[in-house]
Amino acid sequence: MMMWTIQILLAIGVGAAGTMKLVKSKAQLEANPHMGWARAFSEGQIKLLAAAEVLGALGLILPAATGVAPYLARLAAACLATLLGGAAATHAMRREPAVPATVLAVFAVVVAAFR
Repeated sequence: MMMWTIQILLAIGVGAAGTMKLVKSKAQLEANPHMGWARAFSEGQIKLLAAAEVLGALGLILPAATGVAPYLARLAAACLATLLGGAAATHAMRREPAVPATVLAVFAVVVAAFR
């Protein structure tokens, strides 16, 4: 039950962030003071990261919930851990708050290791 809670929290956090990046333009993201990192990436790169986040969130839940290729949930978590590690590093290098990305990365590592 604890693993499901972690997976669901991770999927909600990453899925919501990815969806927000998919639906907003680069200019809208740059206007947000918490999205300063967006200036360093092209619109295409942002949309690619966003799509990876959304697909990763789906990959955390659907395989485990349906029982179809449940090992894919671990793979999705490992991929998200890598993506979120990069996000945490990017935020830290830019002297932006890296705690949200770091917490999500830890959740992803836990799911990849123990699912």
